[in-house]
Formats: sequence, C-alpha cells, structure tokens
Amino acid sequence: MSAAPTNHNDETICALATGQGGAIGIIRVDGPEAITITQKIFSRDLSQAEGYTILYGHIDDSGGERLDDVLVSIFRNPHSYTGSDMAEISCHASPYIINGILRLLTLHGCRQALPGEFTQRAFLAGKMDLSQAEAVADLIAAESQVAHKMAMSQMKGNFSSELSNLRDQLLHLTSLLELELDFSDQDVEFADRSQLLFLARRISDKLSFLAQSFQTGQALKKGVPVAIVGKTNVGKSTLLNRLAGDDIAIVSHVEGTTRDSIEARSDIHGVSFRFIDTAGLRETTDEIERMGIERTKERIAQAAIILWLTDSEPTAEEQTRMESLAQSKPLIIAQNKADLQRNATISSLSKGDHSGSPLRLHSPLPKISAKYGNGIDSLIEIIYKAADIPTITQNDVIVTSARHYDALMKAQQDIEGVIQGIENTTADLLASDLRHCLAHLADILGEAITPEETLQNIFSHFCVGK
Repeated sequence: MSAAPTNHNDETICALATGQGGAIGIIRVDGPEAITITQKIFSRDLSQAEGYTILYGHIDDSGGERLDDVLVSIFRNPHSYTGSDMAEISCHASPYIINGILRLLTLHGCRQALPGEFTQRAFLAGKMDLSQAEAVADLIAAESQVAHKMAMSQMKGNFSSELSNLRDQLLHLTSLLELELDFSDQDVEFADRSQLLFLARRISDKLSFLAQSFQTGQALKKGVPVAIVGKTNVGKSTLLNRLAGDDIAIVSHVEGTTRDSIEARSDIHGVSFRFIDTAGLRETTDEIERMGIERTKERIAQAAIILWLTDSEPTAEEQTRMESLAQSKPLIIAQNKADLQRNATISSLSKGDHSGSPLRLHSPLPKISAKYGNGIDSLIEIIYKAADIPTITQNDVIVTSARHYDALMKAQQDIEGVIQGIENTTADLLASDLRHCLAHLADILGEAITPEETLQNIFSHFCVGK
C-alpha cells in the first residue's frame, strides 16, 4: 500500500498508534477537524481545551452503551507532531474497544490513515526533514541499544546538520563560479582556484567518511551476521540454541540433520548479532543436503564473522578452507564437546603466536561445551571483540539508509569531477557539477523538489499510526 498523496492534508485521519499485546491502546486523530470529531464521541467538552492538556471521560457506542472510560490528549496546531490539530485517545487495548472507537470516528468523518501518513504530514509541515522522518521508522524497529542510538542521532538532526554544513560550503563555491559567468565577458575570476580545490577536497573527504560508515551502519542496524560452520554432527545446532537461549534448531545425533540455514538473534553488550546455523560441510549424494551445503556457502559469503566449530583435528582440506576464509573476514575456531574430556589442544591450529596473523585465531583456541554451556561466556566475548564494534553515542553520525548511501556516492562522484577538472575546466562546467552535488544532498534532506513516488516509497514502509 502506498503512502497518502501529498494534497490530502485537509482530510482528518485516524489510526491506532500503538502495537498489539499491551494493556493500553492509543488512537491518533489528526487534521483540521480532529478535535471537533473527537468531541462528537467524547463525553467532555473539548472546544475550549488548551493544547497539551488531558481530559478524562468516556465514549459510548452508537447504541448509547458505555464503550470505555478514556483519556483524551489535545494538541493544537502548530504545536503537534504533524503541525495540525491532533487528539489522542487512550483506551483499554481490547480489539473490540479499539475497533469500536475507530468505527465511531469514521462515521463522523475521519478517514483511516495509511502507513506512515502521520510522519509524512510532519515532514510536509516542516516539522522534520526527510532524513529525520526516516529515522522515526528506524527508531521503532530498533532491536538493540546501538540501533537505538543511531536512530536517535539521526532524529536529533546530527546527520542533517552535517549535510547542511556541506551544502553551505557548496553553495558558496557555486555562487562564486556563477558570479564569474555573469562577468564572463570581462575575464574576471571570483573563485580562487586553489581555495576551491582545498574546499572541494575537504568536502570529498567528508562525503567519503559518511559513505564508508554505511557498511557499519547496516550491520549494526540489521544485526552482525555470524555464520556457524563446520562438518556434520559437530554441535552447530546445539551451539545456536545455546546462544539464542531457546530451542530454535532441531538437534540430533543423525548426521546431516540441518538442511537449511536457521537464524537466531542475540544481544551482546547492546549490539544485535544474527547467529546462522548452517548445513554441515561434507561430500554427499543427497540432493536436498547438497542444496543445503550450497546455501551454507552463500551464508559464509554474506557473514561478517565466521565461527568454525570443530571437535577433532581439522583435515588438510578444512585448514585450507579456513585459511582462505580468514583472508577476508574474522575467523573464530572453537573446540566443542569439552565435556567429553578432550583436553588436548588441536595442534595444527594452535602452534605459534597467531596474534598478528590474518587468521585472527586465538591461542589456545576456545574450548566449549555447547551442550552444557561450558566456555560459552568466553566465546561470546571473543565474538564481540572480533566484530570490532566502534563506540557509538547519540552524537555520532552513522549512515544506515541505502538511499542516503546512494546519494552520498553520487555527490562524491560529482565533487571528484570538480577536483579533477579544476585546472582546465570552464566555470560553467564546474558549477554544473557542484549543482548536481547539491541536488544529491538535498534529496537526502528532502529540501529539493522530491518526486512523489520517492515519498511514497519511503513512508509506505512505516507502520500504520506513524
């Protein structure tokens, strides 16, 4: 379902703004008739109620029977989330009560809100820029402390402030170049080329820094993917269940039980990790198991960390594969089934000091019992360290949106065109590249004329009520 057209702000809309499962539900009513329509179903007079006040009363159904005792919060324009008049009805979260109130509001002239329509109205009213509006959805979806901090930083406008500063610098450069064009017949140079080069390089470095944060932002927003791999019947599914704190995967002594990837999330020091149990690596003639092994290889390629589980001396083939994987991403090798008194350290992987090795092995290798939990706490700390999570506060700017990343990359490409052509390119072409760079940054903030389909795509992913 797409977001509401931008010319429907004169309509009054309503929707449930809270999730299911709680004791209280909040119904949001927004638009020019929000308070008037709410008044028609509420037992108290709202016409003289000031903004930021809460009134206690009741709502009756269409037959005059008491539906619920409720609280109504009043917000007067322009001091509301959307900039319009708004009322919020707090009631008991019974589906019967909520549907009854929504039905009454609709009968008196409200339209059911579409996904993201309240936040879209806030954006269109200038209550927030587009970057901040998108952060609302990220804040709602945040499943970890770090994801919450990143969303709060964007909502506070830290990312917007960085972009606005870059835009101010670009506008200054563009205005000087365009001033030269106005006096082109007099051969006057207003923009000092050395200063222009210095500023362009500084802007390019900042754009590059922001774009490079996207990979980290995506991992922290969606969860750091950790692929649990190894041969069959080594205890991968048991370890997944232990890390998840629940019986997510089927555990059996029969080899090849896991045929497909199974995923579970776990929070480590405020960071969400996605642990992925995979099919055991071995040669097989079973077609379904072979397909599972192919998916294992895909999950290994997509993972940020490889957790290789073993319970015996790795074969030469396994060691070769470990070394190949460890060239591109952290590889943790854990010895499972410590409860079986396998005290000898696996010799072929623990010789020497691996602290400076690209394999990132730990010497001695961590010994665990996925079945009984021995050594799991130490393994979790090793996994967290391998993720190399930067310290993030609500003031840090981390790019988490693919749309923002794409715009930053395009902006950097334009500014690089300025840098490369600054000595032998005419002012009009330089100004053109700068204008394109400005347009890409403006797209992130929503300050330029943004196509309606772009807005629809963004806000349609919101939940109803936001």
